[in-house]
Amino acid sequence: MTEKKRIVVKIGSSSLTSRNGEISLRKLVRLVDEIALILDEGHELVLVSSGAVAAGYRKLGFVERPDKLAEKQAAASIGQCLLMEAYSERFGSHGYVASQILITRSDFLDQKRYMNARNTIQVLLERGAVPIVNENDTITIKQLKFGDNDTLSAKVAGLVEADQLIILSDIDGLYDDNPRTNPDAKLLEIVHEITPEIEAAAGDSDSDVGTGGMGSKIEAVKISLAAGIETFIGDAIKPNILFDAVNHKAKGTYFKPNADQEDLDVRQHWIAFNSGTKGEVIIDDGARVAITEEQSHLLPQGVREVKGTFDCGDVVIIRHLNGDEVGRGVINYSADQLREIKRLKLRDIPDHIKVTKSEAISQDDFVCHTNITAPH
Repeated sequence: MTEKKRIVVKIGSSSLTSRNGEISLRKLVRLVDEIALILDEGHELVLVSSGAVAAGYRKLGFVERPDKLAEKQAAASIGQCLLMEAYSERFGSHGYVASQILITRSDFLDQKRYMNARNTIQVLLERGAVPIVNENDTITIKQLKFGDNDTLSAKVAGLVEADQLIILSDIDGLYDDNPRTNPDAKLLEIVHEITPEIEAAAGDSDSDVGTGGMGSKIEAVKISLAAGIETFIGDAIKPNILFDAVNHKAKGTYFKPNADQEDLDVRQHWIAFNSGTKGEVIIDDGARVAITEEQSHLLPQGVREVKGTFDCGDVVIIRHLNGDEVGRGVINYSADQLREIKRLKLRDIPDHIKVTKSEAISQDDFVCHTNITAPH
């Protein structure tokens, strides 16, 4: 038996649907049976599954998958029940209990709800259940969508501090060119860093071109690698793909963090990728050296300019005077307080704007720009 792992598996709609766009029970059963083998080995597993719209649209009388938002959301409200029923029944046949967790991006933006989600999943895993996560497509508006479940799976992997993220696709992995148009394209079996060349080969996240629509998956890999999480991308149709991926025997691409990189913990991961920033503070040379090289706090005296509106406890972008991003952090002052401090000597700060912490941003609440490798 391999060392016990905490694994997040992402299954996309294409890996669960038939040619006519409906949920394929045959595909679902095969993937659940593979997951059961992983669970039987003692691993913990969180499943991020698409497919709610595909499972529900025909029940509403649509011949084809609908395009309008309200119609897709209505289909998802039916399909999510059908999808969970199928998952629950098949996992139950193996002696495992499936649970449903529906998440919106706003749940990740709020740190309390973010930690509540983490705590809930933790209890489920400790009790041997299989959390099945999906975006709450029934109510989520466009502005608060994750964009795709590749991104959601990477953020869930960071949330639960997973050891491995497995993203199933309809292609073997990452190639140096698009294998659908270039028969000489070569599979990249191990990748340690997402370079500009890799991003160019993958294509845009919203594009059908590139390495088999790999753009969104590469963005997800950036997020998982920042948390030190090994990630695998492989073809869902391959027999035993999940079991083999866990045991490093599958054909595909393994993305492995560099051994010397500093991994982000749960709070840092939230600051870097989930919090949503509220404003900016511009700092001088001394402050940049202190917070990035000397591992010191950012003091109010190092702040040269305050941009935007934010409150104590918000996450702000920290920039150097030249415009470069230094990092992000949780601010201990409001924007108005910092602006007033800038006009006063520290000893003259009135009581009504003094806070319990003298630093503007604590080192513990700071994430350097080198660890912020993907957009929110």
